Amino acid sequence: MRFPKLAFVFMFVGCLVVYLTYVKHYYDDSKPPVSDQLPQHRMDTHKQLTSAQVVSENFQYGIMFDAGSTGTRIHIFKFQIEPNEAPTLAHETFRAIKPGLSAYADDPEKSKEGLLELLNVAKDTVPETLWSSSPLMLRATAGLRLLPGEKATILLDKVREVFSECLFLYRPDSVSIMDGTDEGTVSMTSLPYCVLHGTETPTVGMLDLGGGSTQITFALQDEKTVQTLPIDYVTSFQMFNISHALYSYSYLGLGLMSARLAVLGGIEGQPLAGPQELVSPCLAPDYSGQWEHAEVLYTVKGQKAGEPIYETCLTKVEKMIYKRVRKIEGVKDMDFYAFSYHYDRAVDLGLIDESTGGSVRVSDYTEGAKKVCNNMAAGGIKESPFLCLDLTYISVLLQELDFPPDKELKLARQINNAETSWALGATFHCIESLRKHGTC
Repeated sequence: MRFPKLAFVFMFVGCLVVYLTYVKHYYDDSKPPVSDQLPQHRMDTHKQLTSAQVVSENFQYGIMFDAGSTGTRIHIFKFQIEPNEAPTLAHETFRAIKPGLSAYADDPEKSKEGLLELLNVAKDTVPETLWSSSPLMLRATAGLRLLPGEKATILLDKVREVFSECLFLYRPDSVSIMDGTDEGTVSMTSLPYCVLHGTETPTVGMLDLGGGSTQITFALQDEKTVQTLPIDYVTSFQMFNISHALYSYSYLGLGLMSARLAVLGGIEGQPLAGPQELVSPCLAPDYSGQWEHAEVLYTVKGQKAGEPIYETCLTKVEKMIYKRVRKIEGVKDMDFYAFSYHYDRAVDLGLIDESTGGSVRVSDYTEGAKKVCNNMAAGGIKESPFLCLDLTYISVLLQELDFPPDKELKLARQINNAETSWALGATFHCIESLRKHGTC
């Protein structure tokens, strides 16, 4: 199996972890929920447990740094280990900082402060007696993939230097860049009932829209569908002696921030000669402001009034994305979950509750784009100058992937207090490898 496919295995494994946690908490009426039994965040609370108590309760921690294009996140997972059972998630501690690791490409030493800040969160969360047995990992995504190779290598070496000085379980190869589809900011951890047990794989798919790339992945059941897809994007794997097939693909450069730059007229990794000024019909005619992306500060302006904003912006977006996305037959018949900027922009439109999520149709993004663009033309929504562009792009992207206007997408951010991300599945995979082979 090629390494780029592993992230999507991690997603399904993460789903299993959350599912087992859900079943354990729901059906075990004789015990209070694990989250009620366990200390939540602070080191002083954890220290109330003696080493003997920790061992007797069989807990294992895993620490995952997600180095994304717009920020770095730390996930500290606490698993409950029972004999002859898969680990179940007891608790997650999550913290995020900005900017992303790639922002320090020209001065890697400055990245150290943020890394140490997040490591202190881990030290405050994991009991000191368990530091040496708690694996520490970092996976970088589109932000570093878009950097020249030498700059990315120097940044990762700085991470290794910082990690090597702490007392967590760490190996140099625990720090790496995810290649292509490995980004996986779409996670099965958000789908507690979508689980790989029994003989059938659920027909479900996931969409993630990050800052630098966007991913689509879905489970395959129909052999005919498998045969129509590019072989490089189809993978199979076994779990509990059951084989499952996945389609997965990542579009580098089509994350929301990278797409925004392209629509505005900029080129990723190539600052403009002279003043960094971009003029676009996707902005309000009287708008002038600044926007920073990948360490470059741009001055962005709207075009003069005259042409309708939505229609002109739509043309720009369609031209940018033309022939860059593969239509996939059959996606309209699957249940799809969407995360990251799909979620955030639905919140901005008031389509879903920020805390609980909800469902939207593809047409909701389209109608929202028209409304926002028209309001901008009338002088409104100055506090969100890019919302017209972002919504137009999302609506076009979804349709290019062959989702019809009436297709419903489910949006979720957390399930069982776990952030939706690939990090849970990846950490679970590491914990299982430690148990069976003594190494991740």
